Amino acid sequence: MNLFYEDVVVGKTYTTGTHIISAQDIADFCRLTRDHHPLHTDDDYAKKAGFPGIIAHGLYGLSLMEGLKTELKLYEDTSIASLGWNDVRFKTHILAGDEVYVEMDFTSKRESSSRPAGIITEAVRLCRKDGTVLIDAEHISLIRKAG
Repeated sequence: MNLFYEDVVVGKTYTTGTHIISAQDIADFCRLTRDHHPLHTDDDYAKKAGFPGIIAHGLYGLSLMEGLKTELKLYEDTSIASLGWNDVRFKTHILAGDEVYVEMDFTSKRESSSRPAGIITEAVRLCRKDGTVLIDAEHISLIRKAG
């Protein structure tokens, strides 16, 4: 599927496949970002802080949201740019072993005033397999028009 601006239907919902968060995913994100806070690296520290064990970075979850959305291939040839993320909320912790997916729906669209493209807004949620929302955010993108 390859959506042009004209194909975007406000209110339409898409759901991605799932991904199981691993301890290695969390460790890799620590290494890549140089964020080695003990909540993400030390099980005992995380437990003393009130979590069941080490937790994933919220920004890892946000990055994973974009990656899972990309697997839908909605804008494979039509995406021009991500214009940003708004109202990002980390609702609850993400643990190694969590099976997650993304649910997104289009909330608005408008034509660009400066180029032959459209600006679309998505409500995006990272959810556990049981439906618990882990991260809630709004994403804005610039995509090509069909003409």
